[in-house]
Amino acid sequence: MNRLYFKRRWEENRGDDFDDWGFSTWFFETDSNGLPLRQIECYDNGKVLKYDSNNQFDDYGQLGEHELDLIEFKEFEITKEIFENVWNN
Repeated sequence: MNRLYFKRRWEENRGDDFDDWGFSTWFFETDSNGLPLRQIECYDNGKVLKYDSNNQFDDYGQLGEHELDLIEFKEFEITKEIFENVWNN
């Protein structure tokens, strides 16, 4: 399976009870169609959320259920090594 990797910064709050976490940087591993397989959310306050097939959701969020727009995300593509480094830390 061909996998793609992305890193994208969001300069907006969550819009929920956890707004005080601050802005966030998201990392995605997707299939070739853009469907998230693994996802990491790193918030400015230090909170890190990780989702995959073994942990699809928790009290704070969930693994994305929709394909990313690969044209929109092209400029945010990263290497597998960058993603794995964040995933394993």
